[in-house]
Amino acid sequence: MKSPKLYRVLQSAVVLVLLVVFASADATGKTNFSALRTTKRTKTQYADRYATNPILRKNGKVDWWEINQTYSTRFRAEQLVVPVSFVALGALGIGENAPMRGINLAIRNGLNEASGGVKLRFDDYVQYVPVAFYLTLDFMGLKAKHSFGERVAVAAVTYIAVTAISQGLKYAVREPRPDTGTRNSFPSGHTMTAFAGAELVRSEYGWGVGMGAYALAATVGFMRMYNGRHWFNDVLAGAGLGILSARIGYWMLPLNRHIFRIPRKGQAVVATPVYYANTRAAGVSCAIQF
Repeated sequence: MKSPKLYRVLQSAVVLVLLVVFASADATGKTNFSALRTTKRTKTQYADRYATNPILRKNGKVDWWEINQTYSTRFRAEQLVVPVSFVALGALGIGENAPMRGINLAIRNGLNEASGGVKLRFDDYVQYVPVAFYLTLDFMGLKAKHSFGERVAVAAVTYIAVTAISQGLKYAVREPRPDTGTRNSFPSGHTMTAFAGAELVRSEYGWGVGMGAYALAATVGFMRMYNGRHWFNDVLAGAGLGILSARIGYWMLPLNRHIFRIPRKGQAVVATPVYYANTRAAGVSCAIQF
């Protein structure tokens, strides 16, 4: 015997589906199923929409978020796959009885034996090389997707996120370091900094240059373990969180464009000092070419 409650639920579901289908019918009565699909813009569509519709409106008002939005700044769920996977693996190494505890100990002991107690500290400086490349490669002849002002804004938000996330987790998790036992090991801040810069380079200049930046970031992560400062899982989580921080920097770029009036790539900004002799006043005249 069928359950009356289940029957009513199924009946309601069928009615809801029919209502949606009828609501999507056009004037001729033909069902427009394309209206039921979620619009997914391509890179070309994001570029073309400014030429075809320079003033985007929402509910009769200018939608400043959409006006400042581009393909590279749009949130897409697939962007979370790699960083979340790295962080999830890294979390498996937290605690004395963690699933990755044996791997952590094996890697630490092997690197301690290989290093012979010699510490190499160049990772303290190399961690900043990827972000330096991100800001300056455009001046060396490589074509960037965004203006220098936009890149500065993205980098600033990225490293605010790096600092907030890394310090917050360090003092929340309180995982002891492999060398000193200080309880601020998880995640690796150096690795976060390096991988955030590498993801910025990849996003801005493509995989050709991005692979080199990621190689530098991986070197930083390896050296954190070689010097006995971090466990393997600390480095994994740091890599994932660094990539995520870089994505946050790009996701927040439309807001920074709106607040700080940051010119886009291709816009010319000219500032000219002026002096008015009759009033003995000075000022600056600015012009922006779109």
